[in-house]
Amino acid sequence: MPTLLLTGFEPFHTHPDNPSANAATELDGKKLGKFRVVSALLPVEPRGASEKLLGLLDSLSPDAVLLTGLAAGRPHVSLERVAVNVMDFSIPDNAGNTYQDAPAHEHEAAPAAYLSTLPLRGILKAWRDAGIPGQISNSAGLYLCNFVMYHALHYLQETDAAHVPCGFLHVPANPAVALAVPEDRAALPYLPQGEITRAVKIAATVTAQGN
Repeated sequence: MPTLLLTGFEPFHTHPDNPSANAATELDGKKLGKFRVVSALLPVEPRGASEKLLGLLDSLSPDAVLLTGLAAGRPHVSLERVAVNVMDFSIPDNAGNTYQDAPAHEHEAAPAAYLSTLPLRGILKAWRDAGIPGQISNSAGLYLCNFVMYHALHYLQETDAAHVPCGFLHVPANPAVALAVPEDRAALPYLPQGEITRAVKIAATVTAQGN
């Protein structure tokens, strides 16, 4: 059976939860048409994230890849258009490290950027038809989300699997993340976890149908 690799991230920074992890866990093993979802959670640290992600890509040889992560502060689910070969962290990773103006991939032949190969417009339409606001984002940031998107697309390009649809979906805060914000800080927009999971499932379904 064809496989769709779905990843989320572990909790990080001051967030007690990660809605991307919850969605990935909920959808693990589900059948979306002819596809089976295989989910995995990635550590919020570059070396560990790349090792786990590349190991999954190598062992599974998935037919589609949907990476997800939390963008606390965004009001909607959003699809990333581009990943860039830069790490510049405004907060430490879960190992306590920060990087500034560092390459996401150190191979000298690694390009400056990769474009998503997900059916972006098709996913947006499916979200709208399902009553879920969403958008295309032109910056995945310079933290771990951008990092894993870049590494996944680079791996597929280098292994003659560039035809495999692959890209990144950012989700907003869920109630647990929003409730953890101190009262003296600006409130975070959020979606119920069920709506976040539904948006991820629709994106995965459209990606699978297009393959």
